[in-house]
Amino acid sequence: MGDTTIEHESFEESAGSAMPSAASDEQLFAMLVDRARSEGLQLTGEGGLLQMLTKRVLESALEGEITDHGGYEKHDPSGKNNGNSRNGTRSKTVLTDVGPVEVRVPRDTAGSFEPQIVKKRQRRLEGRAASGGPCAGRPHSMPSRSPSRAA
Repeated sequence: MGDTTIEHESFEESAGSAMPSAASDEQLFAMLVDRARSEGLQLTGEGGLLQMLTKRVLESALEGEITDHGGYEKHDPSGKNNGNSRNGTRSKTVLTDVGPVEVRVPRDTAGSFEPQIVKKRQRRLEGRAASGGPCAGRPHSMPSRSPSRAA
């Protein structure tokens, strides 16, 4: 499959000036496409926008999972010497619908963290909802975040 260059007509100027937290889906899409176009990024292929977005979404979900598991935010002093602290990350390549994506999977010192979005020993992440698999017709839920997690 060849790379696809992002081609998009101009969006209203207000989309570029909106803060991401207050932006609608359309405004976020417009900002991503405009930034990708200005940086000459491809939509698909190695280092493309879809690969980068997939990496960020997976890593963000994994961080949320380990925060829920450990009970404290990253770099929070309450996690120090609590018996099971964060222990860095390991690199893992996952085969996705948009190509291979290298993600950093967090670890804990006790080895009890069991990620759900990308399970241990899982190498392939397929869009099951889109392909009619077990998740079809049901929205994929993200791990819950601590109430203190605002930003």
